[in-house]
Amino acid sequence: MRFTEKLAARIAQTNSLLCVGLDPRAENIEGSLEDFIKAVIEETAEYAAAFKPNIAYFEAYGAAGYKVLEDSLKLIPKEIPIVLDVKRTDIPETQKYYAKSYFENWDVDSVTLSPFMGFDSIEPYLQYEGKGVYLLGITSNPGAHEFMTGKLEDETVLEKIQAFADRAEGMPADVGLVAGLTNVTHDVLASIKDIPLLIPGLGAQGGDISVLDIQSRKAPILINSSRSILYGNEGSYADRAKKAVEKINQALSVKA
Repeated sequence: MRFTEKLAARIAQTNSLLCVGLDPRAENIEGSLEDFIKAVIEETAEYAAAFKPNIAYFEAYGAAGYKVLEDSLKLIPKEIPIVLDVKRTDIPETQKYYAKSYFENWDVDSVTLSPFMGFDSIEPYLQYEGKGVYLLGITSNPGAHEFMTGKLEDETVLEKIQAFADRAEGMPADVGLVAGLTNVTHDVLASIKDIPLLIPGLGAQGGDISVLDIQSRKAPILINSSRSILYGNEGSYADRAKKAVEKINQALSVKA
């Protein structure tokens, strides 16, 4: 089964586009990191189309954080896709070992990658059957416009990155795009091909979900929410995840 097929099946099963981000901030957590992550996964799993652990937040705990990440990945039910948020970039030989780490050792379903070292820097990941990659297209931070929407000769950087998806056709892994909700206008979304999208920026980052016109798109879409689910003030983790799903479905007219 290809990554996009697994993701589409999960979206259909849950009627949810919600990607639950796992971003453990030590200053916001009471008790152990292990208990926190376990509770979030167990309480939000029924509402999650996918989980997205951000490796940086685990790395901040040192070696112990890596151990918690490895253990946490095993807690996620097999039918729920895992997007490991690493945003790696390096020369192809080094990327080959990153890919082995994530796809073989940890067996995650997909990763986020920075494509700015060229197509050959992402090729090692594309050799893995049933896996996927999300290339940074336009991110959710304010500085994204300093580079990502700029021109390269006769095309934008965003168009150049999208072309990598065409070049990857026929390869074992699937290619999607990260498109930050805070920087995705109607025009930007219209310029993005019908490929899988990972859309961060809902909740604490203040992204406006109403800008998303997805009715004509067929490739699976994930809308990520992290802080508002993990650190919100109202209800349990499950309550916040359910509320996020309802908000997404109402705004996008997703069939309930």
